[in-house]
Amino acid sequence: MMRTRILGGRVIDPASGLDQCSDLYLQDGRIVGLGEAPAGFEAEQSLDASGLVVAPGLVDLAVALREPGYTRKGNIASETLAAAAGGVTSLCCLPFTRPVLDTPAVVDLILERAEACGYARVLPIGALSKGLEGEQLAELVTLRDAGCVAFGNGLVPFGSNRNLKRALEYAATFDLRVILHSQDSDLAAGGLAHDGAAASFCGLAGIPESAETVALARHLLLAEEAGTRVHFSQITSARGAEMIAAAQARGLPVSADVAMYQLILTDEALHGFSSLYHVQPPLRTRADRDGLREAVKAGVISAISSHHQPHEADAKLAPFGETEPGISSVEILLPLAMTLVEDGLLDLPTLLARLTSGPAAALGLPAGQLAVGAPADLVLFDPAASTLVGERWLSRGRNCPFLDHCLPGAVRHTLLAGRTTYAG
Repeated sequence: MMRTRILGGRVIDPASGLDQCSDLYLQDGRIVGLGEAPAGFEAEQSLDASGLVVAPGLVDLAVALREPGYTRKGNIASETLAAAAGGVTSLCCLPFTRPVLDTPAVVDLILERAEACGYARVLPIGALSKGLEGEQLAELVTLRDAGCVAFGNGLVPFGSNRNLKRALEYAATFDLRVILHSQDSDLAAGGLAHDGAAASFCGLAGIPESAETVALARHLLLAEEAGTRVHFSQITSARGAEMIAAAQARGLPVSADVAMYQLILTDEALHGFSSLYHVQPPLRTRADRDGLREAVKAGVISAISSHHQPHEADAKLAPFGETEPGISSVEILLPLAMTLVEDGLLDLPTLLARLTSGPAAALGLPAGQLAVGAPADLVLFDPAASTLVGERWLSRGRNCPFLDHCLPGAVRHTLLAGRTTYAG
């Protein structure tokens, strides 16, 4: 691979605490020098990073690639390219494919197509139960050996607490990471929005905060008894974040992420009846959003993810309750996150920690750091520039409420193993 030097950028590596203007040297897909070139290094190309931030490529723990089975919504090529545009170099793809990601054959298909596209490292999340039906345990060890980095069932509940407990115990036996989405199916049944004033005004069936907290309490107790390393995905409430903090204070090996849009939007957005704000779990109150922001700042929630769900246009055209939930947002993950810096909620190194080293640590991924010998997965972005959302849209799904908004920060280069996958 081409020997590359990156000159004069502000290098921020949250994993090591590095934050200084420095040069970076890349060779054979890895970082070979930081500050000074290694002996005998002769660059074949140079990137001028003056005025730019040089950071580890972003690590996104929740991206729906839609392939196989739902290519009308997106595919591996389109969505990994969109991810590269958002500064993402490593992403975890969700098991909601057709067929379900519960066999090595599906894992192999995804990994082979992702490698052929070459835009991002794709790390599959396998189904925790066969067919995502919540009954029989999937072949977790076989799936791990095929390349799955963690296992989850999404919002699909297990048939019983006993089944879930056995799944967690099995995972603990083999030191497998489990991802849980805490939403009680009975309390959430038929709901479309947070059970509050906005839902009442719009005439939408509500999902109470207790749908999350009741399920979260159950999951925490079962995980503690089983001794499983659990990552809680898509925390939506301030109370839920407090419960995660209490579990961490007791020494439980649990981590959590939040969807980027939950740190910006609230259920007040529903007053316009736009289906672009239809997400599951739902947008909650301003107080919940503020609580989530504080949890991110404190590191209780150590990862910010896009929870990217692209849809074809028809999926959002029906009345609100009949549309499919989800937002397409992976390609604006970095500019959206930069709004938290612009608003003074986080400093830049802390924000980057929640987008790189935090998510990598949550699932034990070999990503999210700048160190000699580490993969040369980088993002170079201009914090003083801005991004007009939609001006250059790469995802197949345009179901994004931020289209035509001007966001702070602009990705200039994304490099995967030292090779440019996106140039803005």
